Amino acid sequence: MHAGVDGWGRPFDYLAVCRALEADVVALEEAWTSTGGSGENQPEAVAAALDGQVITCTLTEGLRARPYPQATDRWKPPYGLHHVSDHSLYFGTERRLSSRVAALSRVQSAEQGDWGIAVVLGPRVTVEDSRILHLPTLRRDRVRRAAIVVDVTVEGHPISVVGTHMSHLHMGSHRHYALLRDLLRTKARPNAVLLGDMNLWGPPVGTLLPEWHRTVKGRTWPTWNPHSQIDHILVRGSIRHVSGEVLPDAGSDHRPVRAVLTL
Repeated sequence: MHAGVDGWGRPFDYLAVCRALEADVVALEEAWTSTGGSGENQPEAVAAALDGQVITCTLTEGLRARPYPQATDRWKPPYGLHHVSDHSLYFGTERRLSSRVAALSRVQSAEQGDWGIAVVLGPRVTVEDSRILHLPTLRRDRVRRAAIVVDVTVEGHPISVVGTHMSHLHMGSHRHYALLRDLLRTKARPNAVLLGDMNLWGPPVGTLLPEWHRTVKGRTWPTWNPHSQIDHILVRGSIRHVSGEVLPDAGSDHRPVRAVLTL
């Protein structure tokens, strides 16, 4: 979701993107809920658009900058010119922003809000229970991490759906993978789907989560010239995939992934 804005802070139509998925379950990463005036609640808006319900988890409090006045048709400033003053999102809860960054006019005028993950479930899915699995904060990470586990029934079959947004490997995410692997053995049903922004390529994900199988293979990041897949839909148990695909650029810096699953 990237808080519903591009790298310059310009909004894109995330509701149209979510409707176009035509999915019974949608996992949202980097979803934004305003606490600073606009009243925007992206998870609730997506749930309303899909006539469904939503379970959310805030990972940090942050700032969403206004659209950058010198924005071009690029997704964000070129890498050679990219500077902290050009960011569209700022997080200073787990690691404080420096005084220089905090003093920037772009930061001073930014909107306050909550940034996190959500799982949206459509009307064909019966929700039985849900819980949040909190992961320990990594020293180098600017945000907290967690997984949302939702127990559902689909056409009489009990399934767990897990949405998450993992940290980066250089920040120590392998520790989170090990913990999440162990937690999901007891905190999720044998037939389960794990989906989200894993910030890690497919082969090491398969090594760190050996009980899970990838259903989509394709480059998802960055949107404008994708060279890596770091967004995954994984299954275990008796769940099999009918099809899986990476969808076109939808406005975020990641491309959406979609899978059709069966038991």
